[in-house]
Amino acid sequence: MGKWLARGFLRITGWTLEGEKPEAPCYVLVAAPHTSNWDLPYMLALSMACGIKLQWMGKHTMFKPPLGWLLKPLGGIPVVRHRTGNLVGQLVRRFKESESMALVVPAEATRSRAPHWKSGFYYIARAADVPVLLGFLDYSRKRGGFGPTIDLTGDVNADMDEIRSFYADKVGKYPELFGDVRLKEES
Repeated sequence: MGKWLARGFLRITGWTLEGEKPEAPCYVLVAAPHTSNWDLPYMLALSMACGIKLQWMGKHTMFKPPLGWLLKPLGGIPVVRHRTGNLVGQLVRRFKESESMALVVPAEATRSRAPHWKSGFYYIARAADVPVLLGFLDYSRKRGGFGPTIDLTGDVNADMDEIRSFYADKVGKYPELFGDVRLKEES
């Protein structure tokens, strides 16, 4: 039923799914550009339309009433961003304990313009030894879905060059809020 509802939502809103369901059983899905609250419903609809069950990270305050009861069953993982902890380690353990897992990481970590992406997606994928799938929403074309799967090499600059190339023509709902596709660690 979820697949039917998701496809209906996409059709009514004029959105089209691009890309295929990934073959890898486990991966980190980068969600970008992330400039609007609408990104979450579109991301969930696109994944449900493909039959992908996602786990995704969101700011802990999203999980309070009135929507909190719905977000966890939809795969939401509350993250308290100001609290220090070993989130990367916890997520790597989840990968190691799972036969299949699709973890969405909004690399920008905010809907506001950021000077660089957070590197958590990169380090989670490397430590868990899983590929990165490039997910996207392109509001200019009303298209969203799944791009290439990348096996990270550990050469941060080269890996990010490939990621930058993919996102170069993707437009968020508020384009001015989509920051540079760059990690702080890049030289």
